[in-house]
Amino acid sequence: MLNPENPAHAAAAARLRDDLIIWLTTVSPSGQPQTSPVWFLWDGAEFLIFGSAKGPKTPNIRANPHVSLNLDGNGQGGGIVVFEGNATVDADGPAAGDVPAYMAKYGERITAYGWDTAKLATDYPHVIRVTPTRARIW
Repeated sequence: MLNPENPAHAAAAARLRDDLIIWLTTVSPSGQPQTSPVWFLWDGAEFLIFGSAKGPKTPNIRANPHVSLNLDGNGQGGGIVVFEGNATVDADGPAAGDVPAYMAKYGERITAYGWDTAKLATDYPHVIRVTPTRARIW
């Protein structure tokens, strides 16, 4: 999906590795878009996100799997990274603490927030996987 020879795509790939927050937009059953900042892991083909136990993301995705993901722009109309895709809730997916790359990216923050992996698994039990169908990068 990303062409590493395209400078904008290469920059997007670096941000997908290093940025801590991406904005996930789901659609409620009534049709209202709902956007939330989320932690994420990008493996080059799929996004891995952990949904909160009581938040709207999981029921929204179950009702309508079409989502978008957006990185913050540079504040001047550039650095735009938008993915559209299909989300699933993986009932058999791993807990965040069992994903080494996720823990490498967020482990310090998890500790700083006073969580441990058991508390994280309780508060964010829903494994959300997003497969992009379209990318817009500029």
